[in-house]
Amino acid sequence: MAQTAFNASDVMTRNVIAAREDMSITAAAGLMLENHISGLPVLDSHGRLAGIVTEGDLLRRVELGTARKRSRWADLFTPASAAQDYVLVHGRRVGEIMTRNVLAVAVDTPLAEIVAIMEDHRIKRIPIVENGRLVGIVSRADLLKALIALTRDRPEENLPDDQIRASVLAEIRKQPWSTRNADVTVENGIVYLNGVVYDHREHIAMRVAAANASGVKGIRDELQCIEPISGVPIETAEEIANLPPA
Repeated sequence: MAQTAFNASDVMTRNVIAAREDMSITAAAGLMLENHISGLPVLDSHGRLAGIVTEGDLLRRVELGTARKRSRWADLFTPASAAQDYVLVHGRRVGEIMTRNVLAVAVDTPLAEIVAIMEDHRIKRIPIVENGRLVGIVSRADLLKALIALTRDRPEENLPDDQIRASVLAEIRKQPWSTRNADVTVENGIVYLNGVVYDHREHIAMRVAAANASGVKGIRDELQCIEPISGVPIETAEEIANLPPA
């Protein structure tokens, strides 16, 4: 399947549900529950992105009896930190408990970069800004929606067998796991995988590469997976064939 470069603007939610700095934490929590979301970007009085508040910011609360207990030594040597912790567990306004150092990106930021930020910082959503103003948000849910749209069953195409074979082989042979001991033939849109591979992961990858090619109507897996030194079969084609279709 051909890869396409997508940006934030292609998948972001544009009608963003946001909180204000002066909103009560009760109202913010209600917004999250009502809309089935786990975080809200926060806007200042000028409508600019000021921070973000999430469910995690509301877990440690004096009302719940879940506030972290600080050591006496920590209170003695870091009174400012103690004051900050006090605000986080007692604050009643969003602006008092929100995270202010927000990771935000522009509308033309590639999705690959957005996903990398999410993974590196272990966050679930990234605000999208333009000239300092919030124009959208990309959450993990937005990425899943895009994935569903792109991986729906494609309309069946009737392509020549030689074109299908060339496409499958081109995809396989550009991969680092490609082996010249395996081959592909195609008859009436059915891809036959033949030959030998030396690892079950290569075997599965061959199937996936074939299944993603345009025009493929089915796969007949006749590959043999053997241990490269002894030549002993380490997996049968039937075992791999029992996997769900790629």
